[in-house]
Amino acid sequence: MPDHLEANGGFLTNDTNEHAPSAPGRAQPTHDAAKARPRRLKIRQIVVWIGATLIVVLAILLLIRRVEGSKKPLPQPPKIAITTTMAQKGDIGVYLDAIGTVTALQTASISSQVNGLVVAVHYKEGQLVARGDALLDIDARQYRATLLQAQGTLERDVNLLAQAKMDLERYRIAWAGDAIPKQTLDDQEKLVLQDQGVVKNDEGIVQFDRLQVEFCHITAPIAGRVGLRLIDPGNVVQSAGAVTLVVITQLDPITVVFTIPEDDIGQVQARLRAKARLNVYAFDRTAQTKIASGALLTLDNQIDTTTGTVKARSLFANRSDVLFPNQFVNTRLLVNTLRGVTLVAASAIQQNGQASFVYVIQNQSAHMRSIKAGVTNVGITQVEGLKPGEVVANSSFDKLQDNAAVIVTNASRSATIATVKPAAKTAPGATRAGLP
Repeated sequence: MPDHLEANGGFLTNDTNEHAPSAPGRAQPTHDAAKARPRRLKIRQIVVWIGATLIVVLAILLLIRRVEGSKKPLPQPPKIAITTTMAQKGDIGVYLDAIGTVTALQTASISSQVNGLVVAVHYKEGQLVARGDALLDIDARQYRATLLQAQGTLERDVNLLAQAKMDLERYRIAWAGDAIPKQTLDDQEKLVLQDQGVVKNDEGIVQFDRLQVEFCHITAPIAGRVGLRLIDPGNVVQSAGAVTLVVITQLDPITVVFTIPEDDIGQVQARLRAKARLNVYAFDRTAQTKIASGALLTLDNQIDTTTGTVKARSLFANRSDVLFPNQFVNTRLLVNTLRGVTLVAASAIQQNGQASFVYVIQNQSAHMRSIKAGVTNVGITQVEGLKPGEVVANSSFDKLQDNAAVIVTNASRSATIATVKPAAKTAPGATRAGLP
């Protein structure tokens, strides 16, 4: 290499600042541009190092802050506001609920037993009648005439019988004196017997005709309420016809027929065999208002195979007419009463599949406890697994869990169960016998 050339940063220069000949059409870099390129590279490297340093410092600061934050105690979750109820010791009834129909104890559909013209109607529609009260009159003149003829025939035959008996006495005296043959006496004795038969026949005819006259005056066979008028005076009725003249329905007492599942027949029969009175309560269609109170009479003698139930009949006093025949009612049969058991509000019991549990409140914490739920009546349930006096949660179940901190919002109010009674109004005029 010539002496006047030397290496300088990868470029060949000479002392005379002469440029090497360039190829045609290519611009040759100047001396200043060649010196600026390594300077830019150094600046870029410095910026990268500064940025990397800042990132490392920032990461260290964040790590230090996180470590310091982990040393601080975590904030406690807020307490869950709940309402509570208290388990109590008391009595609760075992009821069977069913749908029932009010049925009259007796219903009389009266028709005519004689042919004739209706001459009088003595009842008013909807009237309460007693047994023996007059209802209708049918023209009885022809039957009285027939009765008079029968009485005349009877009177004649009675006298013929008396004459035959007198002759018989004469024949006996005559035969005793050998004045007549024995045959004549025997014939007279049989003649007396024949006349006695004729008299009996006449007496039967008289009784029948007298009965026909009585049939013309129709009276109430039972006490009850008369329905709407079905016949008016001036109509001719027939004894062989199917026309009903009047219908009487007994309203007091009255019965209610309902059904019992076959699985519950055993406990009901056991109580009936023990001569226990099983109360039955009739409620309205909404099952909210109690209409009347009665007692179970009996069970049917067979189970309906299509429904798996047996019919039961209960008797109700109905002096205020609160029950009406064919009325729909909801019935509650009190089978038994559990005494001295633990009771809790049914709303406090939660389900987890087939298991039941409650949240027992102790030291401002909710503790889950499994229980066994039994009989439920008007929002109160008999349970096993709780003690009387223990307080359980009755709200906020969507937030509660085992050992959750709680705050009771109804601590100032009494949350006890005084007595298990049905939450139902009593209809005006209904029997006010309270449920146990």
